[in-house]
Amino acid sequence: MAGVHFSFDNFKQLVELNIGIADRLDENRAERFTILYCDFSSIESEVVNSSLATVLRTSDSVVNKDGDYYFVLPYTDQYGAVSVREIFEEFFDTSVASTTVSYPADGENVEELLESLKENGKNRLKKDLQLP
Repeated sequence: MAGVHFSFDNFKQLVELNIGIADRLDENRAERFTILYCDFSSIESEVVNSSLATVLRTSDSVVNKDGDYYFVLPYTDQYGAVSVREIFEEFFDTSVASTTVSYPADGENVEELLESLKENGKNRLKKDLQLP
């Protein structure tokens, strides 16, 4: 299956890891990765799982909590993340509620990125991303 799956409990650490890798490999401060949030709560889990294998690259990471899916897409800008969402929508033949944030444009550290994600998301997203 394409995409590497992580526990939702490890989401913050996954973002920190991607920040560290991006900083190590790319010093020009371009958008180094984008987090794409998608609400798949209205879609059957078997269909979602099938789409993940089709849509994601092996370098992409995914965490989910119930129907909320968070994709960490390395070397992908917001335009690319929107393209990924559109591929999911074609696969599901329905629109998908989503939001995106990119590092470092929308946050210089994990707390800023997750706060930006919460600000752009919906109420359930705000509840899920509790920061210590």
